[in-house]
Amino acid sequence: MEILGVKFAPLNVPLNRRLETLSAALWILIFAFGNFAGYILTAYFLFFTQTMRYFILLYFIWMYYDWNKFDVGKIRRKVLQWMRSCAWSRHFCNYFPIKLVKTTDLDPNKLYLFCSFPHGVLSSGVYGAFGTDIIGCRELFPGIEFRVVVLNQHFKAPLFREYCRVNCALGSSSEILTQQLSTRPPPPYTGKATVLIVGGAAEAFECKPGTYRILIKRRKGFVKLALKNGNPLVPVCSFGETDVYDQLTWPDGSYMKRLQEYIRKKIGIAPILLVGRGFFQYTFGLIPRRKPITVVVGSPMELPKIEEPTREQVEEYHEKFVKHLVNFFENEKHKYIENADSVHLEFV
Repeated sequence: MEILGVKFAPLNVPLNRRLETLSAALWILIFAFGNFAGYILTAYFLFFTQTMRYFILLYFIWMYYDWNKFDVGKIRRKVLQWMRSCAWSRHFCNYFPIKLVKTTDLDPNKLYLFCSFPHGVLSSGVYGAFGTDIIGCRELFPGIEFRVVVLNQHFKAPLFREYCRVNCALGSSSEILTQQLSTRPPPPYTGKATVLIVGGAAEAFECKPGTYRILIKRRKGFVKLALKNGNPLVPVCSFGETDVYDQLTWPDGSYMKRLQEYIRKKIGIAPILLVGRGFFQYTFGLIPRRKPITVVVGSPMELPKIEEPTREQVEEYHEKFVKHLVNFFENEKHKYIENADSVHLEFV
């Protein structure tokens, strides 16, 4: 039913689809506003409560102790196992739905750097594919532990950082990534895949339905890290990621565009004006649209181990990886994109 240009959902929507919508909405709210909520709740407990302020002070001590810890710990690992397979994760993955496809087998004894494109608005496909066990990443790649890299700012926000930690996420600092790419995982895993969204938050500004605009020309640090540790680079593409949201955009150089960039550089999060859907209508809102996302894992590009790679070597292997990525995208796009002949990777 459509009224004044707003398309409303029918009243007889099955309960499971309502739960899927609720799960997607909660996930978006947590990741979009979790940072701010953590700071606000902490300030409230610290300044406006009598008892909780002491727990917050103890929590600050815990944050200092836990600041750069690499392992999540036994208690968090138990929570992680539950979260990766709970009903909330299942409803979230089924909402779009999200699928995971591999194009080749991976050696379960290696340490890989998965380079994922495009970022989209909130990287729903990457989270569903590698942050949960719902769609079978452990079955497709047995023996490999998956860790997803997120913004460092998430680990500085009180309370919200705990959500990121129990989701086995990693901060995006070079120190943490170097440690991740050079150490073996704990049993029962024999190999490891560090999932890096190379374009980062800045790439979210390029997210428009039907397009695949990625930031990679100036992003070369991931190649340098992989060369230092001899990690194979694996291209990953989330087909459909850019279709779940539209956004209001302004021309380059305009006041609003410069304001967006200024805010992103200050807080690390892209301030995007989203165009999604609502609970009971499909025309506008913060909830992502119900569009299929297929996360495809390509073949690895082997790199030599060079402890101190030169700028020329980084440039050389960066260029090789870009060609590898383009070939991978062109070979796979016809399976997942309508009118695929007119869609190509755009580098910005």
